[in-house]
Amino acid sequence: VQLQASGGGLVQPGGSLRLSCLVSGSTLDYYSIGWYRQAPGKEREGVSCISTTSTTYYADSVKGRFTISRDNAKNTIYLQMNSLKPEDTAVYYCATDCTRQLYFHDAGYRGQGTQVTVSS
Repeated sequence: VQLQASGGGLVQPGGSLRLSCLVSGSTLDYYSIGWYRQAPGKEREGVSCISTTSTTYYADSVKGRFTISRDNAKNTIYLQMNSLKPEDTAVYYCATDCTRQLYFHDAGYRGQGTQVTVSS
């Protein structure tokens, strides 16, 4: 199973971005998918998780600003990020087998990241 994250970029504070995670090599239906991020000098942290039944979980730091969704027909998970803050700057990763606790060490298959930079 391979995961490819895309959609990162440079955005001003208050702006929006939508990240995509394309899953290949298997059917997306079988997996919960999580988004994680790592800022320079910090540990990787969980951002959001969507279960196989589309139950969603969010870190407190992004609740109300980020929305995770899945399109099983396109084998793709999305992370809509609104009202971005400089502290959201990080490399964002997607991975299978997330849990509501959003612990990265629980993750299964992991993709390469996409850089998100929030700066004026």
